[in-house]
Amino acid sequence: MPLVVRAFPLRGSLTDLHQFAAELKGRRAGDAARFYRHYGVERESWHLQHTAAGPWVIAVTELADPVEAAPRFADATEAFHLWFKSQVEALTGIDPNIAPLGPPTKEVFAWTNHASTTRAPPAATA
Repeated sequence: MPLVVRAFPLRGSLTDLHQFAAELKGRRAGDAARFYRHYGVERESWHLQHTAAGPWVIAVTELADPVEAAPRFADATEAFHLWFKSQVEALTGIDPNIAPLGPPTKEVFAWTNHASTTRAPPAATA
């Protein structure tokens, strides 16, 4: 399944970021689950990275079809979707209506441990 990886400069406060995440895990968890499923998202994680230029949020989303989902997300007008997009824009300065997949990225390196999935288990010793 494709991954969409985005890095956003954090323009809002760390407190605001944590409150947004808490809303998605708490009071709005049901809405968040329906929202993610609506776009074919299998998994999403956010990672905070402190840099010399300030904090960045790195979002990694595994979803079925990013090209198909992106315009639907940009055009979404349902209340939760609008709230979600407004939170992203307030925190990062990136308008999801214009850049629904976030700032453009290009994978430059990937590695997978294929051997770990095809290796026989170690033999038992007596």
